[in-house]
Amino acid sequence: MNLHQLRFVLEAARRNLNLTETAKALYTSQPGISKAILELEDELGIDVFVRHGKRLRSITEPGKQVLASVEVIMREIHNLKRIGDEFSKQDAGTLSIATTHSQARYFLPGPIARLREQFPKVTISLHQGSPSQVARMVLDDVADMGLATEALSDFSGLATLPCYEWQHALVMPADHPLARLERPTLQDVAAHPLVLYHASFSGRTRIDQAFAAQGLRPQVVLEAIDADVIKTYVRLGLGVGIVAEQATADEQGGAGLASRPAGHLFGRNVTRMAFKRGAYLRSFVFDFAQMLSDRLDRELIARTVAAAAQGGSPEAGPVGHPEPDPGL
Repeated sequence: MNLHQLRFVLEAARRNLNLTETAKALYTSQPGISKAILELEDELGIDVFVRHGKRLRSITEPGKQVLASVEVIMREIHNLKRIGDEFSKQDAGTLSIATTHSQARYFLPGPIARLREQFPKVTISLHQGSPSQVARMVLDDVADMGLATEALSDFSGLATLPCYEWQHALVMPADHPLARLERPTLQDVAAHPLVLYHASFSGRTRIDQAFAAQGLRPQVVLEAIDADVIKTYVRLGLGVGIVAEQATADEQGGAGLASRPAGHLFGRNVTRMAFKRGAYLRSFVFDFAQMLSDRLDRELIARTVAAAAQGGSPEAGPVGHPEPDPGL
């Protein structure tokens, strides 16, 4: 057997047994994929897949065990490459981060600047997407780490750690009636049209749950995936925006909008960082993770990633710090 066969069989499983999509993903031909998988099955003496004609229909019971072993093998091969990079380039390389727009725009600039100052030979590669896309990029080795508020804990292949807590804030034109209230109620907010995050972004779940618990059905006039867009439409008068508090820092200097903290309405949220379970992390990845949260240290991160790979809980809270409820 060879690495091509292992890569082909694993990618076929990831692509829902669609060999056309598998071939596209691996930049090769469909007949070549089929032949390599058949050769692997012949060598193993078992069928990994159930077939109907030339189509793959399902994974056999022994095939499930084969795929689990192949995944471990491919992960360790990836780790070998990282180890080589680590020892050949102690302070250089690329740190690939998958995250949402809000994290990239409002949270990461300071830590990234500090990393660049400490490791000037490290290049940063930012990949932005939805929380689920962030998780998939980490699982597919597109990114070394992921950062998001939703979804990361839902993927068993990830080891996740709490990074920081935050609350929502209301944003409205400076002359809006809500701007005259220091502590608006849910009823106050629900009386106005709202401009919100899309349902899968930035703690939107908490917002919906809070209104539902009070029997309120606010009028949502627009949904967006980032705070900058929300604030743009609030300035145009479409409604009251609800954004992450860190996105309102530039509104304190009179940029036409007023803001009010909304933690008392919607509770606290937890942004988490994620690593692929069992991944080998280079030294500057550990250093950057610690720049993101003073709750974390190298030992805790390494222990969490290793425990997840060995079948332990992939979701851990820092020792000595109670794990906040993310409410998701």
